[in-house]
Amino acid sequence: MGYKEILNLARVPSILLLGVIYMTYVLIGGVVFWTLEGKDGEMKIQRVIQDQQQVLNKYSCLNHDNLQEIIQLIQDASKAGVSLKSNDTKDGFWKFTTSAVFAATVVTTIGYGNISPSTIGGQIFCVFFALFGIPLNVVVLNRVGKYMLAIERNISDFLEEKMDKKGKKLCMRFSIHFISYLTGVILFFVVPMFVFQEREGWTYPESLYFCFISLSTIGFGDYVADNNPERYYPDWYNILGATWIFFGLAWLALVINHVIENLERLNNYMKGWWGDKKAKDNAANGEEDNPETQVEEEYDKTSEQK
Repeated sequence: MGYKEILNLARVPSILLLGVIYMTYVLIGGVVFWTLEGKDGEMKIQRVIQDQQQVLNKYSCLNHDNLQEIIQLIQDASKAGVSLKSNDTKDGFWKFTTSAVFAATVVTTIGYGNISPSTIGGQIFCVFFALFGIPLNVVVLNRVGKYMLAIERNISDFLEEKMDKKGKKLCMRFSIHFISYLTGVILFFVVPMFVFQEREGWTYPESLYFCFISLSTIGFGDYVADNNPERYYPDWYNILGATWIFFGLAWLALVINHVIENLERLNNYMKGWWGDKKAKDNAANGEEDNPETQVEEEYDKTSEQK
């Protein structure tokens, strides 16, 4: 491929290029997950089939329909948050503190899926509650994140005033950012990791995994705090969890915004570099810019002005 062909490819609108990069990234992720989890998933299926057959062979009075009834009973008990190992009456999932945490997972779009409204009234209310709650949550988290960033910048500016040399100021700003990120990691990942390991009985990697899946609002639901009917959870545990989710979301959103800003800067740098190359090539060949590229550049300029 010659020099001119490469420059012609560079004229492809960046939105198309980003789309290709996005799809490639997702497909690579799918291949990696398929490689890591595929064989294990097949082994689990075979193990479940074997265990089911062993239960039927061990208890000859059971048939396939009876086994399905038992499985359904266990699933219903799990959804209700009731343990079948004892005859004690439990509060289940829909006590006040748990319901408040569920409301928080709705407006934050975490949605673990371990509990969900089953009544018509609850489902209808959930729709309208999320419809107004999600935008409100975004606005509040955005405002809290800006306050966090303002505090960090004020501290950085205050300390920079004490510095004389430019190099020291740059080093001080970097140190403040690093300390800020490190503090957030400790508060929202390390400390909760120890708490969840103690209260939930998870391993440290599982607890750390739950922290990120929750604060990133992915919320698979494979690990959920305050979800084991065999364990006792005090009320303060739910309150602490809801507080952790709220401020952790604001902090992680701030970090993600910083990553987005850096990616945008890299994208602008690449566009500027390719733009200089294209301008020189067009000037040498007496060609005009690609109309699609011109439209996109005008759109980018308008967006930046806004």
